[in-house]
Amino acid sequence: MNFFGLILGAFMLLMIGAGHVMIIKGEYRFGTKLWPVFLIIALCTLVASLFVGSKLISGILAIAGFTFLWSIHEIFKQKERVEKGWFPKNPGRKA
Repeated sequence: MNFFGLILGAFMLLMIGAGHVMIIKGEYRFGTKLWPVFLIIALCTLVASLFVGSKLISGILAIAGFTFLWSIHEIFKQKERVEKGWFPKNPGRKA
């Protein structure tokens, strides 16, 4: 039996769920200033995926990297959702 695809699929589902939480909490606490952190993590994981010998670990790193790249887009969309009133605004954070 080959569990390679199932493991990658489960990890992708986990990363999507974690990405939602990171975006909502990150935008609430830090605003959109968090995007460079996501970019650095994304680039590091994507580069690491190129040099890892294991296909499974390489796939996991690549999924994590692309999830963080997508999170950059989503953090700005989250700002728009907050401005529309769909999510709470942080009253303690200065604009």
